Amino acid sequence: MTKKVKMIIDKKNKSKIICLTAYSKNIASILDRHCDLVLVGDSLGSVLYNFKSTKEVTLQTMINHSKSVRLGIKKSLMIVDMPYNTYRNPKQALKNAKFVMKETKCDGVKLEGGKKIISIVKTLIKNRIPVMGHVGILPQTDKKFSFKGKKLKESERIFNDTKLLEQAGVFSIVLECVETKLSKKITDQIKIPTIGIGSSANCDGQVLVIDDLIGLSESKFRFVKKYANVNKIINNAVKKYKLEVQKKQFPKARHSFKN
Repeated sequence: MTKKVKMIIDKKNKSKIICLTAYSKNIASILDRHCDLVLVGDSLGSVLYNFKSTKEVTLQTMINHSKSVRLGIKKSLMIVDMPYNTYRNPKQALKNAKFVMKETKCDGVKLEGGKKIISIVKTLIKNRIPVMGHVGILPQTDKKFSFKGKKLKESERIFNDTKLLEQAGVFSIVLECVETKLSKKITDQIKIPTIGIGSSANCDGQVLVIDDLIGLSESKFRFVKKYANVNKIINNAVKKYKLEVQKKQFPKARHSFKN
């Protein structure tokens, strides 16, 4: 276990874990000042590439963005999503996870699922690759995106998955859109941190997509709170630039070169 991973685990029941996604150096360097954990999420598929789902995100795309993010991070734990169909079995998962770790210098990887991927998780951890779990809504495989834990059977399955993941050795688990009482039960009964997104304040930490948080995207998910309106700021800046160019107010002499 690395020191950075241990620092995240040690926050359990002590202080909230701050986590956000990043896809580039410039954003990562800002987040690194405030976050405990920066996630290079496969959400970049919809955020940056307008893909219909995260299934279209490739391993190389994740690596390229992760390399950029790595340049902006000095203190935070950096975790990279393993994209769809890159961990179908232990052998494939180990090969791809090792490649991601080597190429990006990240601190660990995140996999979606519970019981079905336990052997894969164990293989990675046995080979000293830190793993973050992910239960609740699974964007890579779910067809219907509605909150999880409504029915008893579903609630029990998700809870059991978190226990299995904990036993397998993951250092934390993302709970995506998990029902409030269930997220509390999970957080109270497992010894590793839970990171919530749409899963209430009961979790040990929270994560959001940075583009949603700063108002750059047009996301309307219930669990998103916009803390800024960067879309408006960019629009106003470009509008001002356009007017200055048209009126020959830009560039001025100080923006030009002379012998």
